[in-house]
Amino acid sequence: MDVLRVEGSAPLRGIVQAGGAKNAALPIFAACLLTAEECTIENVPDLSDLRFMAEILRALGASATRSAPGVWKIRAEQIGHVAPYELVRKMRASICVLGPLVARQRCARVSMPGGCVIGQRPIDLHLKGLARLGCKIGIHGGYVDVDASELRGNYVFLGGRQGPTVTGTANIVMAAVLTPGVTRIESAACEPEVADLCDMLVKMGAKIEGIGSHYLKITGVEGLHGCTHRILPDRIEAGTLLIAGAITGGDVTVENVVPGHMRALIDKLEECGVACECDPEGQSIRVVGGGPRRPVDIVTLPHPGFPTDLQAQMCALMALTPGLSIITERIYPNRFMHVPELARMGADIAIEGPSAIIHGGAALSGAPVMASDLRASAALVLAGLAAEGETWIQRIYHLDRGYERLDAKLRALGGNIERLPVEAMPVSYIDE
Repeated sequence: MDVLRVEGSAPLRGIVQAGGAKNAALPIFAACLLTAEECTIENVPDLSDLRFMAEILRALGASATRSAPGVWKIRAEQIGHVAPYELVRKMRASICVLGPLVARQRCARVSMPGGCVIGQRPIDLHLKGLARLGCKIGIHGGYVDVDASELRGNYVFLGGRQGPTVTGTANIVMAAVLTPGVTRIESAACEPEVADLCDMLVKMGAKIEGIGSHYLKITGVEGLHGCTHRILPDRIEAGTLLIAGAITGGDVTVENVVPGHMRALIDKLEECGVACECDPEGQSIRVVGGGPRRPVDIVTLPHPGFPTDLQAQMCALMALTPGLSIITERIYPNRFMHVPELARMGADIAIEGPSAIIHGGAALSGAPVMASDLRASAALVLAGLAAEGETWIQRIYHLDRGYERLDAKLRALGGNIERLPVEAMPVSYIDE
């Protein structure tokens, strides 16, 4: 098991490229189950989550091979309909195979996904949507059993307590593309990753109207064919790298981004006093963070609102920004597992209900900390880059789920960060 040693260093400077979006690639891998023909997926990040999704596809009978760096070839010529517990329990996003199996096989047996550290994320809206399409659904022994023999198009509403469901939208869209008749989805998630999935499905022969909006109209077709599709850039990785430039007072340009997908972050960085320059034609964003910073209030919301996946990173930035900042989490109200670890480094943060009250401005000091989830890991890395002394981050397998070589990219910008075996840590720091 590896750890990261991060030492506060000079401001980050330089140019770095964001990779492909993990949150787009996962459902797109699942979408390959909708056709017996080969699909070629490009710009795929080399992440443990994607390798695991490929393992699930193989367990279902598909072939999934990495033919070149960033390129996967997937062929689901003959597949089964059972996704077992021992695989699905390891990654919640594996529930994305439910929609394709329903559409292609007209039946599915998929293990209920487990919980996770940032709180319960139920699949009730997924099942409600499938029931609206004529599916008969039962839950037995921890498995969702779906009989889709009477699948038909219908009106589906996918709004929930925290807004539209992203993976639920992906599942219902994938089920609907091979469903006879017309399916109309109201309150669909309109995240760029959902639009990317829809764009690939259209390449495969699906008929989808309203892509990128909260209303989708899907006319079912008899079959889909293979295609070649390039995953869109990862706006969360890009945002993390931009915040890294800001928190160190640096000058960082992130390439391979879509600035239009990142307006909420850019707005808050500018409000905070960080200069941002966007080049939509060159697909790049530059941040210059050397000036005085101001506190901001942030509320996480579904796209195009501020993304929950950048909340932890902004907590780290606000901890070093003089004044009172308030960050309210409306998507996953319990998503503040990073706060106790930031407090170990000297951050003054109090949790009041769904809000983090941040009294910023004090210097942070390096400390041994524990990563609890993917984005919390990134927040601790950013805090370590701006802290005095050494920060040792354990359980970085969380980080490797969603960031490809983040330590190497930060090192190329001048960050003092290295990946080491856990045995390299001071003995008193090692988690028992």
